[in-house]
Amino acid sequence: MEMELEKGVRRWLVNISQWDPSPDEFSIAMAVLPQQDHSSIIRFLKIEDRKRALVSRLLQYALVHQVMGIPFDEIIINRTAEGKPYLESHKKNVKFPNFNFNVSHHGDYVAIASEPICLVGLDIVSCFIPGKETVLEFIHNFSSYFSSLEREKIVNAGSDDDILDVFFRYWCLKEAFVKALGTGVGYKLDHVEFHHKDWTDIYVKVDGDALKDWNFWLFELEGKHHVAIARGDPRIATKNFKKTLKLTNFDGDLYKLGFHLPNPRFVTRTVEELCSLFP
Repeated sequence: MEMELEKGVRRWLVNISQWDPSPDEFSIAMAVLPQQDHSSIIRFLKIEDRKRALVSRLLQYALVHQVMGIPFDEIIINRTAEGKPYLESHKKNVKFPNFNFNVSHHGDYVAIASEPICLVGLDIVSCFIPGKETVLEFIHNFSSYFSSLEREKIVNAGSDDDILDVFFRYWCLKEAFVKALGTGVGYKLDHVEFHHKDWTDIYVKVDGDALKDWNFWLFELEGKHHVAIARGDPRIATKNFKKTLKLTNFDGDLYKLGFHLPNPRFVTRTVEELCSLFP
């Protein structure tokens, strides 16, 4: 059963800086998606934002099709009230009762991660400051989102580059966690405190209490990017997201099986590869 469940654990990544489509090539790529998805792509004015939105949707449909075996014209992806995307129930969704996925895009990358049993959260950050602020000015704007311990670790990290690096590591871990839960932007991030040993053995405390049954991974990508993945307990998902899952109360053995599945490395995909999967 474990080997079967492993098929539901996917990590895909696209470097959009390597895709420079002409207007016609962009339209052809967008045409493989359902018509209802087009407006959420072309609403962006900048081509880089349009590319991120397009690739995000290509990844979602392609991954669902490959993992679940659902024909493209039968895939329905909706969003909860908080904005978390989810797959509408389908008759083929029996092998992976809690199949869920999360997408993220920032800087050069767009990525997706999926899980068959546990919740999954994903966040990518590009470690650059937008604008002309100093590093400390930039950090100060976000101080209310960090605990006093995290703020101390950030400002005492060393050089400006070190400070930014630590800031973005904590930030993408927090985002991955709340995205896994399915919460909106109103979640009190300063109540979420991360601990680690040299950025391994990562765990989280919420309101001072360490959460069991959660795993976190942090990776570096080329071009000063970080990506964080959270895997955790479906029982503490938000009410709206929990409704999209088939199992939130199950026997410990099944949960342990899902919780301890290997966390694979990201597989790099291209836009051309993704489009070729569509009919």
